[in-house]
Amino acid sequence: MKKVMISKKELFFQVVLHVLVLLFYSFDRENPGITFDQVIFFMVYAIAAAFITYFLMPRLLYRKKYWQFVGMVVLVLFVVILAEELLEVVFYPGTKRARIVPGIYFAIFDVLPIIAILAGFKFAWDAITSQNEVEKLKTTAQESELQFLKSQINPHFLFNNLNNLYSYAIDNSSKTPRIILELSSVLRYMLYDCKEKFVPLSKEIEHLKNFTQLSELQIEDRGTVEFSTEIIGSGYRIAPLILTVFVENAFKHSTASQSEDIFIRVDIKVSENGILDFECTNSFRRETNTDDLSKGIGLQNVIKRLKLIYPSAHNLSIEETDTLYSVRLNIQLKKGSA
Repeated sequence: MKKVMISKKELFFQVVLHVLVLLFYSFDRENPGITFDQVIFFMVYAIAAAFITYFLMPRLLYRKKYWQFVGMVVLVLFVVILAEELLEVVFYPGTKRARIVPGIYFAIFDVLPIIAILAGFKFAWDAITSQNEVEKLKTTAQESELQFLKSQINPHFLFNNLNNLYSYAIDNSSKTPRIILELSSVLRYMLYDCKEKFVPLSKEIEHLKNFTQLSELQIEDRGTVEFSTEIIGSGYRIAPLILTVFVENAFKHSTASQSEDIFIRVDIKVSENGILDFECTNSFRRETNTDDLSKGIGLQNVIKRLKLIYPSAHNLSIEETDTLYSVRLNIQLKKGSA
């Protein structure tokens, strides 16, 4: 049988609650103070409430055995009323309360409010604790999903760029050292710098610039690549690799559908109040493009990440024509680690 564990915080809460209820129960303006008989009666109620909250509720109520729970609670109340009847005979002999019918009447109005208060607060405590546990599980699940989504970006990036590096190495190109240096910088950021949930915006933009320069080597003289930034606000942080996917897709689909006249423009602006305005536009030809731009794994992942990290603080719009594909993303950034 599983033991009921009570934390120190809950124990302190219960002690304070019982003291307050005892003071309320024993309050009498004409006869101030707590009498011995009041303490005895209250102990009976407290024991009954503890039996209901720490035995019946976990084993019956929380296991959805509602009728059994109600039946046992009625039985407990019946036993408490009988005990109160006996105690009233002892403490109030010859009085109206010591008689059976009036005694039961007094007992009901003594028992029900006290036990209801003690059990009700315990039920509320358990509900709050359960809600906190649910929130922790949601946070853990969200972090796990974010890590999974982020990890899926790296293999796709490596696959493309290692192929390029191999081609340049075969041709003994003078650009090979530069590719290795750029690739090393980008991988260092992906593997080490972006482990946190949020990174400084300056680091993310620096990584994006290195990523763009590395990817630009694929184009050579077949087109132009523009990368511009206008940063007014400072000290802001952003979820890592959020912007990389859009730039990666721009290069992927431009080079896949065009052999010349490739055009890619990346424009990043950050206002003083932390609004990031990111725009990535690339040329492509619909008739020669073999991939669906809206259904790539990377794009779907970044959309999920945006919904998880910036649920009500982002706006993503994607426009596609026969010759241009444009992504515009606005994010309300925050300072610090939140």
